[in-house]
Amino acid sequence: QVQLVESGGGSVQPGGSLRLSCATSRIAFSSSTMGWYRQAVGKQRELVASISSITSGGNTNYANSVKDRFTIYRDNTKSTVYLQMNNLKPEDTAVYYCNAEIGSRIFWGQGTQVSVSS
Repeated sequence: QVQLVESGGGSVQPGGSLRLSCATSRIAFSSSTMGWYRQAVGKQRELVASISSITSGGNTNYANSVKDRFTIYRDNTKSTVYLQMNNLKPEDTAVYYCNAEIGSRIFWGQGTQVSVSS
């Protein structure tokens, strides 16, 4: 069965950094658009960043709130997508979910908690 397993979450102080990883299995990773979403308490899930498939150019897209602080990238040899998060702010606190889109099919990971506080 398809699996998306996130890791790398944790607690950091404002200004700190974390790198999230999403290891996938049993999907056509290279052909998938991969994304990171987050959901804070009491808020709707929102797109943080996405990266298109290699065949589509590997184009990236970011929410305005994370531009110039977060970087999404993929390693097709490891079927893994990453989210490098720098200069973290308290408002980045949320559960972060990995997402894979292949045609009409969408898959989600279980989420990893990121907490930013002093």
